[in-house]
Amino acid sequence: MIAGLHHLVRFARAGFVFAREGVLALIDTSRLPPSARAAVYVARLIERPANQVAANRLAAALTRLGPSYVKLGQFLATRPDVVGPAVARDLETLQDKMPPFPQRQAERAVEAALGQPLRDAFAAFGPAVAAASIAQVHRAQIDSAGERRAVAVKVLRPGVKRRFKIDLDAFTFAARQAEAISAEARRLRLCEVVDTLRRTVALEMDLRLEAAALSEMTENTRDDSDFRLPAVDWDRTARDVLTLEWIDAIPLWNRERLEQNGFDLKRLAVAVIQTFLRQALRDGFFHADMHPGNLFVDQEGRLVAVDFGIMGRLAPRERRFLAEILYGFITRDYQRTAEVHFEAGYVPPHHSVASFAQAIRAIGEPIHKHTAEEISMAKLFMLLFEITALFDMRTRPELLLLQKTMVVVEGVSRSLDPKLDMWMAAEPVVREWIERYLGPAGKLEGAAEGALEVGRFLADVPGLLRRGAMLLERFDAITRDGLVLAPGTVADIGRAQARRNRWTLAALWVIAAALGWIGYLLLVNGRLH
Repeated sequence: MIAGLHHLVRFARAGFVFAREGVLALIDTSRLPPSARAAVYVARLIERPANQVAANRLAAALTRLGPSYVKLGQFLATRPDVVGPAVARDLETLQDKMPPFPQRQAERAVEAALGQPLRDAFAAFGPAVAAASIAQVHRAQIDSAGERRAVAVKVLRPGVKRRFKIDLDAFTFAARQAEAISAEARRLRLCEVVDTLRRTVALEMDLRLEAAALSEMTENTRDDSDFRLPAVDWDRTARDVLTLEWIDAIPLWNRERLEQNGFDLKRLAVAVIQTFLRQALRDGFFHADMHPGNLFVDQEGRLVAVDFGIMGRLAPRERRFLAEILYGFITRDYQRTAEVHFEAGYVPPHHSVASFAQAIRAIGEPIHKHTAEEISMAKLFMLLFEITALFDMRTRPELLLLQKTMVVVEGVSRSLDPKLDMWMAAEPVVREWIERYLGPAGKLEGAAEGALEVGRFLADVPGLLRRGAMLLERFDAITRDGLVLAPGTVADIGRAQARRNRWTLAALWVIAAALGWIGYLLLVNGRLH
């Protein structure tokens, strides 16, 4: 009860900030009941004047509320099915930039994490060069083989775990209340949304896991000629500290510097798209935060990625789904695209494949009437999610993260080449995957894997038969002699029942005392009158 009141107080503060920043102006009140319309009208009385409200009101409000809300906004940008496509696009502009915490505090955090004095770990340790909601980055130097080498040191914010836990508990409370009263909230699985956010933040707060993700992606992409990653310094990496090779490169957002250094922006635009699709389709493990601030171009013209706190994984089935969806839209084979949804289990089987193909055609045909540079893969997936409610499609978090990343990647590529033909850029990677895994060679490989699975199953048959025979013997004994509980189980049940009886008795005494007190007050009051 007290925790619930605490959460309500926190949400009241958030509501005040939303009203003050003008977020309520984004609500379409025509669909609200009269009482709700009146509440919105009253709340808007404290709204800042229009000329003082930031262009992106929601982003401004979330930034003012602090790191947890910024992270929530970034996460909800991956969920257009929950917040709607328009709000999701607005949230994409939300920048995870926070003031840095003090230098001395960062130095103490590094010493505590590495278990040694700062001077023993680093030859020099500079001020923060970037700060976000969970961590900040410092440029430092180390002595390596008699030479000074620059490194980037990522340090977790002190107290950030406790702050996020408090806010995430409040988000969980709100999601549970919403699911208790709303069928739509249950369909959108809001509690699962918050749980996913909680797991994502937990992973981001252990920098050893970020180092492991970077190491895995380095192995996956070691043969890619147009992409590289910084090396991890494992000796100077711990749960709260991550040390990486310092990248001397040009940020991808700095178009002017890229042009001055003679880089082919059209080639870089294609490389961004193809790098993402190779990671998603070929490896099933992709960088899920590929905004321009996390991408650089080195002296050899290769893309370099940083910040591996948010990563996405796709199982083979999801990779096939992605490849066939893209290929189906490229070739306008809507029937096959619909069949893939049913085969993957994304659409419940009681729906009609033909009806779903018709809905997909309604999305695909208008897109194909535009010129190549106007066709957006990201828009295609956003439109696809709009029909999920109509066909009772359950939310797939891994596909939503993929779609969010595709939106960002497409935006980065078009900023380099506004006339980029997304489909021409994607087609070689998609076609290679289709031919590799769905062509003759892939089918033979699949048949071989199927034969191995059958072999493993046949090898397990004797053990399965033995366990089945034991279960039959136990079932026969139960039907003959009745179910017999172990003495420990009986004792545990007795103790639990005793505790329940004690609490019940205590509750009855409290109720009786309360009734007695109320009766006494009524009696005294009657005498006074």
